Amino acid sequence: MSNSAWLVLRDGRTFRGRSLGAVGEAAGEVIFNTAMQGYQEILTDPSYRGQIVAMTYPMIGNYGVNDEDVESRRPWVNGFIVKEASPIASNFRAGASLDEYLGRHGIVGIQDIDTRALTRHLRDHGAQEGIISTVETDAASVVERARALPGLVGRDLVSEVSVDASHGWSEGEWDVVKGYRQPQAASFHVVAFDSGIKNNILRQLSSLGCAVEVVPANTPAAAVLEREPHGIFLSNGPGDPEAVPYLVESVRGLIGKAPIFGICLGNQILGLAFGGQTFKLKFGHHGANHPVKDLLTGRVEITAQNHGFAVDPKSVEKAGFVETHVNLNDGTSEGMRHRELPVFSVQYHPEASPGPHDSHYLFARFIDLMKGGG
Repeated sequence: MSNSAWLVLRDGRTFRGRSLGAVGEAAGEVIFNTAMQGYQEILTDPSYRGQIVAMTYPMIGNYGVNDEDVESRRPWVNGFIVKEASPIASNFRAGASLDEYLGRHGIVGIQDIDTRALTRHLRDHGAQEGIISTVETDAASVVERARALPGLVGRDLVSEVSVDASHGWSEGEWDVVKGYRQPQAASFHVVAFDSGIKNNILRQLSSLGCAVEVVPANTPAAAVLEREPHGIFLSNGPGDPEAVPYLVESVRGLIGKAPIFGICLGNQILGLAFGGQTFKLKFGHHGANHPVKDLLTGRVEITAQNHGFAVDPKSVEKAGFVETHVNLNDGTSEGMRHRELPVFSVQYHPEASPGPHDSHYLFARFIDLMKGGG
């Protein structure tokens, strides 16, 4: 087979396919994503640092890639797996094909493997470390190296994706005619911890009248309070929340000082800051079609998700938290709020990108908390 490639998993399962993107090898935790579109947003979501992403939808890349549909300053996935990568990019906004984009950014991928079999294997046996190789002909030797890879537990991946210095944000929501709009005049000053923050989170906040200042994840509480924010935002991010104790400590120092809203990793950090516990899911939640029930209203939302860890809701009950959202697929916690303090969070991604907009109301809830002054 010309330009052949191997995908090998830690437990010895192997898949042979064809090379996609850059030549070389990629290592990381292999997970699957059930979204049918939005691959460029997935590739550039910093939450995927340390992971090789397999798309379950059979054809990926048919509308190409462009300069606008990115969620951060660069792609972050360690590797990419698809059943079929379309060689044709058919869209008026497309600037390159998926294969060209991956190659340009040095991302090693594989195509023409049975992604259904891979997904079922990961669902049954759990997400696990693996390697994509386009240069190795002996799969057995790659398996041995895959078994020696470190897992995500205990690894600080946030420090790899967070910014080095604080910065502002001045881009609103996207319009099909005008592109990204200028946000409205700001009424609130929000400090957002960047643990791997997505651009559309910043766009949502800016569009609702927030002047957002993005700060590195290792920013101490005192430095945040010096900025006198109306609200504090805790972003999404990759890896194990227990591996970033410096962020947990900062959040502890901010409790009760201003309204706090957390998303994804931010939800987990809040749980740890209040003395709770987190745990690793068997294969995580990754996709744009996960049903979540709002326990306060009884309403079901279809949500975008990307996380491999979750909060044990019972572990934070004594700290004053009540569970607000639950995943209808596996019953895990998807959100919580404090009974007395202006603090709430969700485990999923209300900003979507990709995904449905069912949960955009949560940003307005954050605004309401700041209007009330906490």
